[in-house]
Amino acid sequence: MKKVYLLVCACAIFASMNGQTKDSLAVEIDTIASTTIEINTVFPAISLALQALQEGKTPKKDWIAENWNTKVFNPYKKIQKEYPLQLTFEDATYASPIPRKKVITSRYGWRNRRPHNGIDIDLITGDAVMTMFDGVVRYVNYHSGHGKTVVVRHFNGLETVYAHLSKQLVKVNDTVKKGQIIGKGGTTGNARGSHLHLEVLFQGIPIHPEYVFDFSNEENKVRNNEIWVTRRWTTAYRHNSKRKSKIELCTTEAEAIASKANETKIYTVRRGDTLSRISKKYNISIASLCKDNAIRKTSTLRIGQKLIVKQ
Repeated sequence: MKKVYLLVCACAIFASMNGQTKDSLAVEIDTIASTTIEINTVFPAISLALQALQEGKTPKKDWIAENWNTKVFNPYKKIQKEYPLQLTFEDATYASPIPRKKVITSRYGWRNRRPHNGIDIDLITGDAVMTMFDGVVRYVNYHSGHGKTVVVRHFNGLETVYAHLSKQLVKVNDTVKKGQIIGKGGTTGNARGSHLHLEVLFQGIPIHPEYVFDFSNEENKVRNNEIWVTRRWTTAYRHNSKRKSKIELCTTEAEAIASKANETKIYTVRRGDTLSRISKKYNISIASLCKDNAIRKTSTLRIGQKLIVKQ
């Protein structure tokens, strides 16, 4: 990584010697996916890299340059994912994405037989929508279902998605500051009533936002400066969008590995299955099955339906 940073810094210095501005320079870095990146997307990283090199440290990973693509919503589809995922934060707090009390109207989880990969926060059309951290705008477009959408990639690799906007007030490759207005709330896309659909992504993986951030009060706290994420918190059908999930935070890799061993099982309903048959198979009560899956004893099971089984 030091070699990459030296190359980027050298390009910037060369450009300044020849009278080029950071907005007109494009840097070709073969070691980073052979992608041409406008200098204003890596300029913040250059400053950090120079500082680290001067202090004799190995520069931090340049998340802004990795798989940078302003045309697609998820540029990580072909990248192999490894669990648990490690997230690190320098800020102990985030900026609220809306200028009012945060009321969650729909949570991360299974909803209407589909995954709801974010949370819905109530707002009024025209309300300001702000970015939660410093970062660079990677995607500004009309995205299927999401409507008018802005995606900001932050300097720790995390991306935040702001959807159903009525207006987008930033452009791709814009550098934004924590709390900066990036759009206006609305109802575009598949939205029933005005709200902000907020997603939290890491390498294209949708993470349960409430696992990472505390939305319950006005303190706007990040749950920890180091968070380890298991599949439990990246799989919507393990959660119910109508109910708040119990947060069991992993702050070390060892905790994440131990948590993985204790994860709840997911049972896929097969032909001929009944609640009675499943309860006997796993030695749990029908009442527990119903409670954990927010269904009734009289509910009809569908082939392929996912059920949480807590033994």
